[in-house]
Amino acid sequence: MIHKNFKNIDKVIYGRGSFSQLAETIAPTRIENNNYFVYVIDNYFKGKELSEKIQNEPSDLIYFIDVDPCEPTTELIDDLRNEILLKKGLPSGVVGIGGGSIMDIAKALSLMLTNEGSSALYQGLNLIQKAGVYHLGIPTISGTGAEVSMTAVLTGPEKKLGLKCDWTVFNQVILDPELIASVPKDWWFYTGMDTYIHCIESHNGIRNNAFSLAYGDQALKLCREVYLNDSAGQTSENDDILMVASLMGGLSLTYSEVGVCHALSYGLSKILGTRHCFANCIIFQHLGDIYPQGHSEFIKMMAKHNIKLPQGLSKNWNNETLNKMAMVSYNLPFMWNHALGNNFKEIATLDYIKNLFKRL
Repeated sequence: MIHKNFKNIDKVIYGRGSFSQLAETIAPTRIENNNYFVYVIDNYFKGKELSEKIQNEPSDLIYFIDVDPCEPTTELIDDLRNEILLKKGLPSGVVGIGGGSIMDIAKALSLMLTNEGSSALYQGLNLIQKAGVYHLGIPTISGTGAEVSMTAVLTGPEKKLGLKCDWTVFNQVILDPELIASVPKDWWFYTGMDTYIHCIESHNGIRNNAFSLAYGDQALKLCREVYLNDSAGQTSENDDILMVASLMGGLSLTYSEVGVCHALSYGLSKILGTRHCFANCIIFQHLGDIYPQGHSEFIKMMAKHNIKLPQGLSKNWNNETLNKMAMVSYNLPFMWNHALGNNFKEIATLDYIKNLFKRL
């Protein structure tokens, strides 16, 4: 039996209006390094009310980053790191404000500010050589689990894979449900389903355990409350619940693993640029034979919230595209191992994976 020693977030502030505590939260860390902070913020908020409330100091650097439609790349992280160090040297810390992609950018940037070379060199498990600078995450969307996970997912020249180690985990997160009120309904659904699928996949595999099941069971219960119960819908009360579900779902996958849907999602995102949460939903609707109970509930949730997902996508893909997507997914053995068992190599062949993509 392998005993894992997982790193968790050091501190969590939770509650409506808690975003206002940002300045006092990072104040003790400002004395470190060159006494300034870097803010990476979703470009969606540029010129909006939130951008006027970030409580930055004049010495701080602020980057509004457009993550739609593309997810973060190793090139983006490398360019940011180089520019920041050239301008002002090593910062006291990094603050990420946005969705899952911004969370991953903040985590990866924190690490790459102290590690030499391209971030593409560190895509994988425990390849980072030095701890990063202090980093704080403030999610403005709930479901990705990026605010709690030990992975910063990046698309590189050769693969889509995370920088994954204990140092990736945020030192601090601020969970303010007021910040997710402006999320469009379809993305409220897609990102929430990311949490739901995290838990379904975490549960259904050989790497689950009492710890991952405990977090996952509670997250699933909360997801059902938000998306299936009589009170289901995009309300302030459900925003509170979904923010907690996202964190617990992220912990469930951290202590276990994701599976078939996420492996395919990486291929779809890497080759076609499909956003991660949306890709998961497109794929999960076709995995009823692999995750029957979760799939059945997912279809009910779609119907309840009148969500329509694309159909027949694979008709437009040639064999070269299918091969490329299948190869990306094939090169995620830990996901296939968790989902299919120790004989996964006999099952998850390139042809098997291509046939899964042809369902879409």
